[in-house]
Amino acid sequence: MNPGNSLILGIMTVLFLTLGYLGVPVAFALMAGVLVGTALTPITFQSMVGQLFNGIDSEALMAIPFFLLVGELMTSANVVIRIADLSQAMVGHVRGGLAQVTTVFSMFFSGMSGSSSADVAVLTRTMSKPMAAEGYSPEFVAALIAAASTIAALVPPSIMAVVYGAVGNVSIAGLFLGGCVPGLMIGIGLMIYCYFFGPAGFRRPRASLGQLGIAARRAALPLMIPLILLGGIITGWFTPTEAGVIAIVYILGLVIPFLRPSHMRHIPRDFIQAGLIFSLPLITIAAASAFGWLLAYLRGPIVVAGWIGSVAGTDPVAIMFMLVAVFVIVGDFIEPIPAIIIFMPVVNMLTESADINGVHMGVVLIVTLAFGLITPPYGLALLMASKFVGVRFSSALKASLPIYIIFFITIGFTIFFPSVVLWLPKQLFPESVGCFRAPDGLHYICP
Repeated sequence: MNPGNSLILGIMTVLFLTLGYLGVPVAFALMAGVLVGTALTPITFQSMVGQLFNGIDSEALMAIPFFLLVGELMTSANVVIRIADLSQAMVGHVRGGLAQVTTVFSMFFSGMSGSSSADVAVLTRTMSKPMAAEGYSPEFVAALIAAASTIAALVPPSIMAVVYGAVGNVSIAGLFLGGCVPGLMIGIGLMIYCYFFGPAGFRRPRASLGQLGIAARRAALPLMIPLILLGGIITGWFTPTEAGVIAIVYILGLVIPFLRPSHMRHIPRDFIQAGLIFSLPLITIAAASAFGWLLAYLRGPIVVAGWIGSVAGTDPVAIMFMLVAVFVIVGDFIEPIPAIIIFMPVVNMLTESADINGVHMGVVLIVTLAFGLITPPYGLALLMASKFVGVRFSSALKASLPIYIIFFITIGFTIFFPSVVLWLPKQLFPESVGCFRAPDGLHYICP
C-alpha cells in the first residue's frame, strides 16, 4: 500500500475511535473521519456527499422501517403482554421462574421486532419489575435481558440480516432461515444457564393444559406476525419489505382493533416514533457507507484481506475464525450495522477466495456482532439494559461474563457445522444458498 494511503487510513481510524470514546454519536464520528480523509485525497466533497446517498439507496433497506413499526405498534399497544402470559404458562414452573419466562418471551418477541434495542426496551418494561419483586438481583436481570435481546439480531426479521444481505448481495431470506439455529441455541442455552446456575426464583405451579390453551388462544393473533413475515418471504409471495407492510396491515386491521381498540387514536404517534427510530440507523448506514467506500479507495480492504489470507490461507474454518476475531474486536467499539458496511469488502474477498457459502459466512458474522452487543466497552444492549434496570454497567457486565460461554459455543457450532446452519434454507428456500434446479425440474442440486 502507498505510505500516504496508510497514513490517511490511520488518521481516519484514530479520529473515529477518539471521537467515539468522547461520546460523539457513531454517525458523526464516522463522518468526521470521512471529511478528513476526503480532504487529504483528490476526491471532491461533492462526490462524497453523493456516496452518502448511494449508501442508503437500496430497496432492501426499505424493510427496516416497517419491521421497526411492527415492533413499535406491538409494544405501544401493550399487546405483547399476552405473549408474556403465554411464556409464563409454558415455563413459569421451571427452576429459574421469571428468568425462564424472560428468555422465552424474548424468543417470541424477537420474531416480531428484528431489533435488539426494541427487545431490551420491551423486556425491561415488562419483566424487570416483576423480577425485582421476586428478589432477582438487578445485575442478573440486566445481564439476562441484554443477552436474550441479541436473539432479535439472529432470527427473522433481523434488521442486521437485512443490512448484511443488502450490502453484501446475500439472500436476506437465506440469512433469516440460517439464523434460526444459532438463535434457538442462544435461547435454549440461556434457559439451561438459568436452570443450573441462575437464581431459583419463585416456581409457580405447572399450568394445566386448559390454562395453557387459554394463554395460547389469547396470544394467537400476535403470534401470527412471525408466520406472516417468514412465511411470506420463504414462499416467494412477498419480498422482505412487502412482508413488513403486510404485517403492519394485519396489526392495524386485526390485532389492535380486536385486542386493544382504545389504542387506535395513538397510531399516528407510533408512526412518528418508528420514523424517528429509523432515522438513527439510516444516518449511520449513510456515514458507514461513505467511510467504507473511502477505505476501499485507499485499498484498505485488500491489505486486511491479504493479511488474513497470509495467516489462514484458503482454509474456510481458519478464515472464519480470523474474521470472528476481527469482528469481536470491532464489535467492542462499533455498532453492528456500520461494522458490516465498513468491512463488507474484506468479507466478500475472503468469502470468494475460500469458496465459503455467503449465507454461512453471514450467519457466523451476524452471531459474532450480536455477541458484541453485550461486550465492553460499548455493548449497546448491555448498556441499555443496565440503564433501564438502574444498575451500574460494570456490575451488569460482571454478571454477564458466564453467559459469554453460550455465545462462544454458538459461534463455534455455526463455523464447524455449516450443514446444520444451512439445512433450513436448503429445505425451504434452496435458491438462497446457491442451489439450482436439476434437469428434471423436480429436484435441486446444491453445491
